[in-house]
Amino acid sequence: MTAATTRTRVQSTVNTQAEVSKGAVVSMAAAGAVVGLWAFASLASAMVMTGGPIALAKAWFGAVLGM
Repeated sequence: MTAATTRTRVQSTVNTQAEVSKGAVVSMAAAGAVVGLWAFASLASAMVMTGGPIALAKAWFGAVLGM
């Protein structure tokens, strides 16, 4: 009695460039979201501290023009 030998070859390719690109896009989006939230929080706190958007605009122009 003879034993038959069967060999199977499996080849798998992974597109690592696409995975790196996805990670970069997610990282950049997260960084943009954090910066946007920080900017909104800063603007909101400035409006509260100055007494509203018109007072904030007056204070900003005063600071920029040196008045």
